[in-house]
Amino acid sequence: MPKIRVLVVDDAVVVRSRVSKILSSDPELEVVGVAANGRIALAKIPRVNPDVVILDIEMPEMNGLQTLAAIRQIYPNLPVIMFSTSTRIGASATLEALSLGASDYATKPSNLGSVEATHQHIREELIPKIKVFSAKAPLLSMPTAISHPVVPPLRARIEQVDVVAIGVSTGGPNALASMLPDLPANLSVPILIVQHMPPMFTKLLAERLSSKCQFPVDEAVPGVVLEPGHAWIAPGDFHMVVQRDQDVVRLATHQAPPENSCRPSVDVLFRSVAQVYGAGAIAVILTGMGQDGLHGCQCIREAGGQVLAQDKTSSVVWGMPSFVVNAGLADQIVPLEQMSGEIMRRIRPNRVPISGL
Repeated sequence: MPKIRVLVVDDAVVVRSRVSKILSSDPELEVVGVAANGRIALAKIPRVNPDVVILDIEMPEMNGLQTLAAIRQIYPNLPVIMFSTSTRIGASATLEALSLGASDYATKPSNLGSVEATHQHIREELIPKIKVFSAKAPLLSMPTAISHPVVPPLRARIEQVDVVAIGVSTGGPNALASMLPDLPANLSVPILIVQHMPPMFTKLLAERLSSKCQFPVDEAVPGVVLEPGHAWIAPGDFHMVVQRDQDVVRLATHQAPPENSCRPSVDVLFRSVAQVYGAGAIAVILTGMGQDGLHGCQCIREAGGQVLAQDKTSSVVWGMPSFVVNAGLADQIVPLEQMSGEIMRRIRPNRVPISGL
């Protein structure tokens, strides 16, 4: 199989050199060019014909957002992965890049001076995404064939729905921005979201979503009482769980080890939702790499709750939903544009908003 051709665009010489060396050490990858800014990158793309572009955000002459916009005009299908710093400026620009059509993002290593730490970070955070978004990459970790039929509901769905829990990863910011604004302001349940993102990114994502939605969206704060018509996002690098406190349910966060290489983890949230809400929970598993959420969906189904999975066509990466579907855990497979309507159809029997229950 031909190697995946990568163009690295970054204004820092040390970053271009280190990243190129690490990527080239993978037998499936080939760095076919580097560029110090967007103008040079645009000139090189037709010459080196990359399969994937790794694009810095803060660059002189032509920054990453300007370069991305130009790439999308000329090469609408060329995968572009933003390579950003874990700062407020970097996080804000990354979210803007995703809305402008970037395929995904990876954060830069915090300490480029440490060879081993840098190598591990790029190997875990960047290389898998390059392989996923390259058409030449084998998608062995993301099965697409449905090996089991969709399991019918365990019983007639007449229970009060008390919470909607959402798990999402790659493609999530845009998926959430598309889905959540369609939900009404008088939503009768709280919404809990795990989006795989680092610190700072989740706070800014919550702020952006809150500005688009008819209800508030906040980054989770430990101890807050869950209320209907409000959404909370797990903070980066923290697991989020729910805990019953007499007649209310509160949020809690902790830093137990990552699960499925993720913190926050969808499985961690969904397990706690199953324990606290039982049959009153709806789990929604959206676009994303890997299988985080699979075990959690199983727990929710075993507790009598419902599971909705995003369909393949509308997913940026049909990884997380495909594992749930293949395991026979999905009550229904739903296109993203229909997900809000399906959620509302299932919670509409709720007569009044239920606070903290």
